[in-house]
This record gives sequence, structure tokens and C-alpha cells, in this order.
Amino acid sequence: MPLKAAGFIGLCLLLSVLLMGRTEAAGRVEAVQVEVTALHSLPALAKNRMEKSVEAIALQLLMGREIAELQAQKARDESLIVEVFDKVLIGYTVTGAVIEPGETASVRVMLAPWDATIEKVVPAIAVEGMPDMVEKLVRQDAAGLGEVFQKALLGLPVAAGEWTTGLIRQEVRKYLEQHLPEFRADFEVYPGRETRAEIVLYPRLPVVRTVDLSMRSDTIPNMTLLSHRGEVQKKCDELVGVPVGFVSRHKAALEEEFIREMDEKGGLSRWKLTTRAEIRPGENTQVMSRSDTDSYRVRLEGWLDVGRRSDQGRNRDITLRLHAGAMLSRKDEVFTLLDVYPEKPDWGWQLGYGRSLSSKGRAEVRYDLRDSQWIMAASQQLARRWLLRYEYRWGGRIWETALRYQLHDFMALEYVVDRHDNWLRVIGYF
Repeated sequence: MPLKAAGFIGLCLLLSVLLMGRTEAAGRVEAVQVEVTALHSLPALAKNRMEKSVEAIALQLLMGREIAELQAQKARDESLIVEVFDKVLIGYTVTGAVIEPGETASVRVMLAPWDATIEKVVPAIAVEGMPDMVEKLVRQDAAGLGEVFQKALLGLPVAAGEWTTGLIRQEVRKYLEQHLPEFRADFEVYPGRETRAEIVLYPRLPVVRTVDLSMRSDTIPNMTLLSHRGEVQKKCDELVGVPVGFVSRHKAALEEEFIREMDEKGGLSRWKLTTRAEIRPGENTQVMSRSDTDSYRVRLEGWLDVGRRSDQGRNRDITLRLHAGAMLSRKDEVFTLLDVYPEKPDWGWQLGYGRSLSSKGRAEVRYDLRDSQWIMAASQQLARRWLLRYEYRWGGRIWETALRYQLHDFMALEYVVDRHDNWLRVIGYF
């Protein structure tokens, strides 16, 4: 029995092998796998393009055919692939093709270049119509663009240089979409052993049409900044014509450039300024800068009092006040105030000490040298535009309270109340 069982099992195995062979012989081609090789180096982009072309030919020729039939006509099919592919290929001669039949048929094609191959690729990138600070950033984003041409051309026959133009254009578009989407590129390739690739980058719409500049300071007179406005505005106008998206993407770097421009200006450098800049990109781009110093506090204000009925016998509806101080620390300041009353030429002079109690509160002690009296003062920022202040003069026992509303950086309104009167004050910052 064991021998008979062993013989039966062996017979079954033999039949299985015969049936498998018959099934395989009767199988059909269901897929095609292609490989293209060359005697010399073949750039990856060109290789992929060629393999897709050979795959298209092989699919038409081999798909669905019986494997046995393909085996029998293998030489004819190989010759046909060589003949068809050789007619569409430029720069190479097809030296042979090998088909390995199977459900996934393998097709291998061998090439030989016509003549000399490209040994060096020299890309030259030009940026059209951009200022230096923008061109520098564009070139940083486009730093890898030359590699696209290197990968596409290096090792190709010189005669095949033009054949790859469409392929390179697709790769350049992909690169720009990923690294520099605000620009488009045109290029010319001049094939040779040393191939030149001239690339020109152009901005895409929308671009910046106008630039509005605002320059402000809380620690030096605004007129000091305004004297340099022309130079800074000229720098800002360099953004005109730059794609809005590019400005948004490189906002931080461009802000740093403007900060450097202002802090290094000769007329402003003596103030030891620290500038903060903000760019709001758009077709109408806004550039806002605030330049302040930790060493000094110099401000010039003009007051116009409206509706004031009593001024203790003095004509002081118009006042010009100069505040000049030096910072002892981030919170402590010693300063002097000079008040000029142009209606009836007169002036007053005060010395003082101020301390910041918080980010929004401040207290001061001043001595009026003209009236020989001490003054206590305090202020509190209630909101972004609202400020409450209080002042008390010991000599005359006069108090004054005011609620201030900041219209914008150059003007504010105050409602003032004291022991004798109440009135409206218009304040201008110069």
C-alpha cells in the first residue's frame, strides 16, 4: 500500500506539472515592462521619455498575444520595434531590441549616440526688471533651476539637444511651481560639447502697482524722519512691478532690508534708532515703519485750545512744547520741557523725572522753573486710542484732568477739565 500510495502521489505531481506547462504555454501577454539603455550615459529625463515611447509601441504590438505565438515570432517583433523606434528617435541609433515573452513581457532596447555627447551644461539665469534686493531673493529661489538643465542634457548627443526642449519646459514649470510660483521662465538651449542654457525669469500678475509709506516715531520728532522720507520712499518704490505673492512670501526678508535702510542712514544713525517695519502686500502695498531709540526721548507737540474761557490772565490758547529727555533705564527718564506761547510771546521751562509704572501707565514729577512750583502728573493708556491723564500744581493748587483720543499718528483730541474751566484741545505731533 505505501508503494502504491507513493506512485499515485507521483503521478498526480507529474500531471500537475504537465498541466501547468500547458496553461503557461496557452497564456497571454497581460503587461509590458520596458528598459532603454545606451552605450554612454543616458540622462534620466530622456530615458523616461524614451521608455514611454517604446512602451507605447510594445503595448500595440504585444498586448493580448499568446505567449507561444510571441515566442515563435520573437525575432520579427524585435526587428519591428527597432525599425519603428529608430524612425522617431533623434540623436541616437537603435542598435537592437530583446523581447522576453511572458505574462509580463520584458522589452530591452539598446541605443548608440550619433556623434559627440554634451559634456558640460552652463546655465545662465537673468531676472527681468527686478531691483537688486528682489533679484537676490529670486536667485535664491531659483538656485536649483540650473540642475534641471544639467539632468536633462548632460550625456545626451549634441544632435538630441533640441529634441528635449519640450521635456525641459515641463520640468522647468514643475520647478517654478514648487520654488518660485510668482515667476515664469523662457529659455534657449545652444547645444554643443559645452551647452549653454540661457534662462530669463519674468514676473507673473498680479504685481505691486503703488507703495504707500508711513514713517512714525514715539521718541524722536516725526519731522526728523520726514526729512529722510524721500530716500526711503525711493527704496519702497523698488517693489513696484514685483509680484504680490512674492512680496508676501518674502515679507520678513524685505522688512529686514527696509530696517537696514533706515537704521543705517547717516542723518538717523546718530539717534541710535531701532526700527520696526511692517509690509502689507497688495497691488497697493503699504509699508509702515516705527523708529525709536532706547537712549533718548525727543518730541515736539503743538496745542490749540478751543472754547477755553479763563487762562488766569495769560493768552495761552496756542502752545508749542518740546520734550527732551535721556533714559536712565528702560523705565526711568530725566527730561526738560520747554513751552513756547506764540500769541503773546512767552515761554516756560520745566525739569522732570518720569517712570513707567507698567506698559500703559506713567508717573512724573516736574519742577516749573518759571512759576517756581512742583507738578505731579500721571497717565494711563485705557485702550489703543484712548488715554487718561491727570496733573496737579502744588503752588496754585490747580488740578487738570484730560481724556485724549488719538485720531492718527499726527493728531489727537483732548477734552480737558480743571478747577476753573473745561475746553477742547487739538494736539499735533511734529
